[in-house]
Amino acid sequence: MARRVLHTEASTGFGGQELRILDEADWLRRHGWEVLVAGQPGSRLLAEAQARALPAVAVRMRSPVDLPAVVAMRRVMRRARVALVHTHSSVDSWVATLAAKSLGLPVVRSRHVSIPVRRRRALVYRLADRILASGETIRAHLIEVGIPASRIVAVPAGVDVARFHPGVDGTRVRRELGLAGPVVGLVANLRGSKGHAVFLRAAARVLARRPETRFLIVGDGVAAPRVRADIAAAGLERAVIMTGFRRDVPEVMAALDVLVLPSTRTDATPQVIPQALAVGTPVVATTVGGIPELVHDGETGRLVPPGDDAALADAILALLDDPGGARAMARAGQARVLRELTFDAMMAKTTAVYRELLGA
Repeated sequence: MARRVLHTEASTGFGGQELRILDEADWLRRHGWEVLVAGQPGSRLLAEAQARALPAVAVRMRSPVDLPAVVAMRRVMRRARVALVHTHSSVDSWVATLAAKSLGLPVVRSRHVSIPVRRRRALVYRLADRILASGETIRAHLIEVGIPASRIVAVPAGVDVARFHPGVDGTRVRRELGLAGPVVGLVANLRGSKGHAVFLRAAARVLARRPETRFLIVGDGVAAPRVRADIAAAGLERAVIMTGFRRDVPEVMAALDVLVLPSTRTDATPQVIPQALAVGTPVVATTVGGIPELVHDGETGRLVPPGDDAALADAILALLDDPGGARAMARAGQARVLRELTFDAMMAKTTAVYRELLGA
């Protein structure tokens, strides 16, 4: 049976979604599948794929109705003898799905975000043979807009427990960044929906009570200049460190006393939460999208309303003031991650869908 899977991604950004695509492709290759990654020319995704020695190809995808892109993608599929296509964002889903359907190939569409899908724009999901939703919340929404439930499988992001585990040491990161007291971090792509502005307002409130606290903003993205400007405007330069993109995320997680994810509008089941819990780092997050599927308030972390910097600060302070209770919640979350949310478990669900569609 031919088992080459083509992963497509039209985004030129680089965050959790793109990392997940690369990790999935890498896992597939190590477990006997053939893979190919298609992305925009010059994208960070393709550069990272090549750095990992993953087969990759550039296809310019300008819009959902980009007919030259459909022709180019169809050519890639034929030349590489692709058996199954797995799409990840809106533009590449249209382009790759149309190309795949013209060749009679099965299509899997991942839905990574909790942004509502309008009924009139749900056609690309109906064209897919299966949809992998990053959590039950997203799955329920897709059913509401008319996608048959039988074609949607909830597959939350999984954690590589070989990298994220209780034995990870954050000492080197703390020493590198000059961190001595409590450290609170936000690890996410820098874009508006991740709540960096709310994080900074909460940081100012925490500093009023705990002036020794330091705050890390880890990641890169289009909102980086705005975040830097907000830090300066609030006079937080001495207390907030922007690290940029880092590859040593497990060690960064271990260096934190609290991980914060203050998403404001949309989020699926973000990878950083189970990653932090796997390391044993307490979590504060918002009641957005699929986050409550990962964090049960008072049991595996703390949940606050989106946009409420006062509530966010109170939750951070509660964890800093009660480190024993914070660690107990993190351990409870850690047990669930090890039981249900490992990367291997995620890929077992994913490849089960592949095999079903390939008739294996």
